[in-house]
Amino acid sequence: QYVNDDLTPRLRPGTREHLHAGNQQFLVGDFFGMWRAWDGIRALDYLLTRKEVDPQHVGVTGNSGGGTMTTWLCGVEPRWTMAAPSCFVTTFRRNLENELAADTEQCPPKVLAQQLDHDDFIAAMAPQPVILLAKERDYFDVRGTEEAYRRLKKLYRLLGQEENVSMFVGPTYHGYSQENREAMYQWFNRATKNSTVDKEPAIQIEEDKTLWCTPKGQVAGLTNTRTVFQFTAEKSRQLAVQRKPLTGEDLRKSVMELLRIPPRPAKPPHYRIWRYLPSGNYPTQYAIAYAIESEPRIQAITYRLTDERLYSRPPRSGEQATLYVSHLSSDAELRSEPMIAELIKQDPQRAFFTCDVRGVGESQPGTGSPGSFHQPYGSDYFYAIHSLMLDRPYLGQKTFDVLRVLQWLETLGHHDVHLVGKGWGALAATFAALISRTVKQVTLKNALRSYTEIAQAEHYTWPLSTFLPDVLSHFDLPDCYRDLKKKKLRQIEPWGADARMI
Repeated sequence: QYVNDDLTPRLRPGTREHLHAGNQQFLVGDFFGMWRAWDGIRALDYLLTRKEVDPQHVGVTGNSGGGTMTTWLCGVEPRWTMAAPSCFVTTFRRNLENELAADTEQCPPKVLAQQLDHDDFIAAMAPQPVILLAKERDYFDVRGTEEAYRRLKKLYRLLGQEENVSMFVGPTYHGYSQENREAMYQWFNRATKNSTVDKEPAIQIEEDKTLWCTPKGQVAGLTNTRTVFQFTAEKSRQLAVQRKPLTGEDLRKSVMELLRIPPRPAKPPHYRIWRYLPSGNYPTQYAIAYAIESEPRIQAITYRLTDERLYSRPPRSGEQATLYVSHLSSDAELRSEPMIAELIKQDPQRAFFTCDVRGVGESQPGTGSPGSFHQPYGSDYFYAIHSLMLDRPYLGQKTFDVLRVLQWLETLGHHDVHLVGKGWGALAATFAALISRTVKQVTLKNALRSYTEIAQAEHYTWPLSTFLPDVLSHFDLPDCYRDLKKKKLRQIEPWGADARMI
């Protein structure tokens, strides 16, 4: 999908392409797994046109990503008569608990909200013969495979076909190794009764070039072909023409719906007086940190800057306040972002707060490998993709954090808030400013120019955590920026799709 002039891949490792194309598709309401399943359906359409293919005996199998597609195809295509997914089927809970960041196509949007699991897709083809193939040392947890098998066994028993579901666990690591392949041969032969062969003969490994289906071994080298990205870009252009411009309350309602913003609790958020912060090259001499509980067990870490020592709850200091939503870290940006010092200097009497929403700065989780936060399969992606599976976009959760901090500021008497956001934080600030009546003024630095720009860029740097599913079917960021002009919006150095943001 992303190749150099000599058709070698531009993105490494190979599965990184899945994320790069798949994350982008969410903006236009598509799911990469759906596209790949459609490829499988069309491949079956072709196979069934061939005279040597018996439609009464059509099996599907694959390993890892192929095991993923086998699983989804069991759920959406009724013509299969047998299946053997390998090195994929476990449970979503095991993947989550084990902090396994799976490929985009392995994480269907809303799947957890609909209380579905891997075995539910397999169950859709019951009572046809199915064997779950797993590996003892696989990162796809075999305990989850066993759980899926037990549930399927119960279903097949109720259907009177208990013998039509089985499981095989090979002793080695992730891969379609010989023992798993032979388990598949035996299972398919049992189902078709066409052969009794259960061992794999000696195989001569062919050179890649011998197996090429295209002149140069890459579809991208053919004429009149299009990549997934090109389809995404085209759909974004179509949506731009089709969607009606939203303003005012209509835009506000659409934003809240797509972000999945829950009703604002009547009770102000609980907060802890976290710690006193001595001077650390901040624009003021002192600061104090508060942990604002935006929802149970979720804290948005908020700093109050001050030129006097403060160990207690924030003092009441008039109606006006500024809330700065950080890009990656309030602490780091208080030391390095000149805009903060300028804002404080412009109005030193205005109370000044900063906020790290969930997932960044002092709210950044330690999930995954150390230092993996910005990596393609790092902790930021891990939480973003699971949020989509739960139908609670990560960006919506971050926006809710800002709204709860604004509600907390109201309890301190601040009913006239200048909301400032930078980079990633500018997105949450944009949406919170549209929703909150407390926000009277908005400043955005390094805000994303538009989601359309990402959808139409082959290479982009914004992470999935900043995306909103199907947003381009409803509105784009310029709609929000236009609406915020009534709140004296000021934009500084907006970023494009490929901004260098780290």
